[in-house]
Amino acid sequence: MQATQPINGSRPKLMSNIPILVLAQVLTGSGLTAVVLFGGMLSTDLAPDPSWATTPVSLAVVGMALSTVPASLLMRITGRRRGLIAGAGIGIAASLLCAYAIVESSFLLFCAGSMLFGASTAFTMQYRFVAAESVAPEHASQAISYVLLGGLGSALIGPQAAMAARAWLAEHEYAGSFMVVGLLYTLGAMVLCKLRPTESTAASTASGGSTIRELVREPMLRTAALSGAVAFGVMSFIMTAAPVSMHLNHHHSVEAITWTIQSHILAMYLPSLFTGALIAGVGERAMMIVGSLLLAASAVVSLFGHDVPHYWVGLVLLGGGWNFLFTAGTALLATHYAGADRHRAQGINDLVVFTSQACVSFLAGIAVIKLGWQWTNLSVLPLLALMVWTASRETARPVRAVA
Repeated sequence: MQATQPINGSRPKLMSNIPILVLAQVLTGSGLTAVVLFGGMLSTDLAPDPSWATTPVSLAVVGMALSTVPASLLMRITGRRRGLIAGAGIGIAASLLCAYAIVESSFLLFCAGSMLFGASTAFTMQYRFVAAESVAPEHASQAISYVLLGGLGSALIGPQAAMAARAWLAEHEYAGSFMVVGLLYTLGAMVLCKLRPTESTAASTASGGSTIRELVREPMLRTAALSGAVAFGVMSFIMTAAPVSMHLNHHHSVEAITWTIQSHILAMYLPSLFTGALIAGVGERAMMIVGSLLLAASAVVSLFGHDVPHYWVGLVLLGGGWNFLFTAGTALLATHYAGADRHRAQGINDLVVFTSQACVSFLAGIAVIKLGWQWTNLSVLPLLALMVWTASRETARPVRAVA
């Protein structure tokens, strides 16, 4: 197993990466949020059929899935900083394309822009690995949590800025929202210019290491990938369906939908204040089980009603469960692989995670319209039972130092 070669041989110098990554997360995390928040409502008017309302969000996830391996490969060749800046550039292009699609009332162009947002998010999701590479292995879970906490700032700033700008173009509501998102991506690219390299060029481009087949056979990678796939799959399935159900099935106001989704996003990232410390204390597998149980509780809430408070409680639990399960899986992965194996394992993991998410998100719109809100929620319980069973049985191999 090859060891990573830290630049200048000094981890403390790389600690400055953490606030840079947190700020970049705040600025570039608004793209996918805008698609989730406005995509369903816009698509009910732009799409030829209401059941296609979740298509833009689903295509954003497809864009993530298709871009995970290219993003990892690009950063292996060019380095983390240049790769992440390129990802922010894709986000700028996506913002402009979505704004233009709204002006032209083009559902097809809006879907294309949403897919580009997904491609950009594939790069943004790499922030957590860069954070882990910038600290000692025993502090990796805390560094990952801090960067995910940047999503809290994104949840506060992004939706509010987008909502404030939705009437910039009087005849084309929400076009201004995506223009503001493009501005946030531009600021994010500027911040990423200050990022320090986390490994030497020789280390990042070195050949050798385990083959893809060997990596896939490792229980460690399979457990990490399953936790990410379940976390993102369940969260995306329910979160994508929620605005459509609130708008079409139960006729809640735009303000109520915005507040509920924003609360959900806050719940996704606010636990990062303490998730890293919990993982360090009780271990990754225990946190995977807790996260799965919170996701199950979110589904059960739907049995008690469909008023705004029921949606709010369910989606807050959904966000918290995602945070625990996803952070635990990421920590397991980030502290185990080094050298050439690092980029391959991360690419494989994210490909599995976001491909699974893409598959389930395509079904969200159909499920919530055909099955209703309750059965859409309850359908995820078997998958969560599988996750609990796997986390309780798999024994993690000893952590391999990444430096």
